[in-house]
Amino acid sequence: MQLTQNEQAPSHEGNDDDFRLLGQKIASCQSIWTQVWHGAAAGRPSAHLMALVQDEHRCNFDLWHEEDRARAPGATDAQIATVKRAIDRLNQQRNDLIEKLDEHILSALEAHKVHTSPGMPSNSETPGSVIDRLSILSLKVYHMREQTERLDASKEHVLKSRERLRVLTRQHEDLTLALQHLLADLFEARKQMKIYRQFKMYNDPDANPEIYNAKTKTAKTLHHRGTENTENSD
Repeated sequence: MQLTQNEQAPSHEGNDDDFRLLGQKIASCQSIWTQVWHGAAAGRPSAHLMALVQDEHRCNFDLWHEEDRARAPGATDAQIATVKRAIDRLNQQRNDLIEKLDEHILSALEAHKVHTSPGMPSNSETPGSVIDRLSILSLKVYHMREQTERLDASKEHVLKSRERLRVLTRQHEDLTLALQHLLADLFEARKQMKIYRQFKMYNDPDANPEIYNAKTKTAKTLHHRGTENTENSD
């Protein structure tokens, strides 16, 4: 179902206090935003958590379409390089927002005075990471549905896409439920919340050898030229 350009995702006025249906709310909003952004701008949620969810989903939305552009048969090397840099930038923003989602949920647990003992189990995946996976799944569902509606595609392609859509829809439902169960476990103190930092080294100029070695080489070259100029002036 396509939304018209005049339709917008709900603004979701209110706060983030009720986590009982938060997983379903997040999944629903991601699906709505995906539809809206293909034709118009979406309204901005007032609740801080949902605003973060929207920002993170927008990164995945933009990443999806940049990845498509990178694979365009007629793309030049310069165009691909530009797209790849955009993908790199968006991926860093996406990872930063996943951590911000986890930080917000951890703060909400503290505000709700949820206390767990050090021996309580923790989840191998944080809520922010699950929200990210759910975001990507909503994009897959949307674009796979598009494939089932193509009039220029073969019957075999449409049938294959319908089966894939069925699988993706089921996975989206399962992951939505898994997120809700995880949030319930956290807010009922059955699991402890931990934030796992990404520390993406390739974007850190002090940790990526291709960057800091290039900077050192450039500095040495400039120093050498400066020395030569001084000697020549003498």
